[in-house]
Amino acid sequence: MSEKKIKKIVLTGPESTGKSTLTKKLAEHFSVPYIAEIARDYVEELTRPYTKNDVIEIAKMQIDAEKKITEHFSEFIFLDTDLIITKIWLQHLYNDYPKWIDNWLKEEPAFLHLLCYYDLPWEFDPVRENSEMRPYFFNKYLEEIKKINTNYGIIKGQGEKRFENALKIVNNSL
Repeated sequence: MSEKKIKKIVLTGPESTGKSTLTKKLAEHFSVPYIAEIARDYVEELTRPYTKNDVIEIAKMQIDAEKKITEHFSEFIFLDTDLIITKIWLQHLYNDYPKWIDNWLKEEPAFLHLLCYYDLPWEFDPVRENSEMRPYFFNKYLEEIKKINTNYGIIKGQGEKRFENALKIVNNSL
């Protein structure tokens, strides 16, 4: 990664909790770049079910995207998910994950995690698969965020209120 440490503000949380919408809206509000969710595009392009190797490839693509964007910007960026989701997903599906994920999370930590609560209605999407497991994944992501000892805030609320809650946490952290 480049010598300058860009502040990464990561939106994370279970499926269908508004991460992508909030990421774009926050980036537009602050006029800064963002990295869209890499897993979604990758999985949508597959013509077969994804595998453990696909999930690991997604993790590598996430790192590459972060390295590339931080070469050109110096203040802060927003990320629609990061390797925490990938790590938890690998643990859940395959009971294993590459240990270099822990190294990345430790060496290139997020400045702030915005953990989206599952208080939004589930919206079907062909890539989503775990509507009933949103509380489980929320708690797993929260455990991991606490484990790596990074700043975080929990985002709740509907519509514009959700954005205002996220914005307040970001402004108080910057």
